[in-house]
Amino acid sequence: MHEAGDNTMRVLVAEDEEILAELVATGLRRAGFAVDTVYSGDAALAYLGLHDYDVVVLDRDLPRVHGDDVARRLVSTGSRTRILMLTASGTMEDRVEGLDLGADDYVSKPFEFPELVSRVRALRRRSARPVPPQLERHGIRLDSVRRAATRDGRDLDLSPKEFTVLQLLLEADGATVSAEELLERAWDANADPFTGAVRVCMSKLRAKLGEPALIRTVQGVGYAL
Repeated sequence: MHEAGDNTMRVLVAEDEEILAELVATGLRRAGFAVDTVYSGDAALAYLGLHDYDVVVLDRDLPRVHGDDVARRLVSTGSRTRILMLTASGTMEDRVEGLDLGADDYVSKPFEFPELVSRVRALRRRSARPVPPQLERHGIRLDSVRRAATRDGRDLDLSPKEFTVLQLLLEADGATVSAEELLERAWDANADPFTGAVRVCMSKLRAKLGEPALIRTVQGVGYAL
């Protein structure tokens, strides 16, 4: 078991088919997540009590403690851990039942792996703690309510995109944000899905922020402030 850094997303995979559990864990690790696996509901509850997971991938039919009961327990404790339920049945009734229990999302088996990864990513954003109205770092102050930003007291005249990108970098608190994540969160769904758009926006944002430069490019990974 390994402790994750602050910017790594922690996922617990609770699935009683051990081979499937390990396949899912391997895939999620390749996507950059820190993953633990358990094969029963009682073990899932023990791990969830020990660590602050962003997301639990929860098989509904777990032995010893049923997946439904694990979900109920998590919800009743007010945990911020998001629940992605796996189920063998894709019926509408099952889906509704799982969501009624407090699952945040739902994937039925057999599933396509990229879909599972993207759903886990999407849930992470919902699990993030709410953004404070004021963000501050390295002399930059951003007011997310008034949508205004300053550097050392100087007004930054930012476009809505530039503002959102700056906010995402500030929220990451020094961690690296990938171009893909920026694209997904600051551009709408019909944006040209190329990271070139992020590069252009980033060079304008850097110019507006002025010297000394604050935004670092982390080669092959993304951007950090």
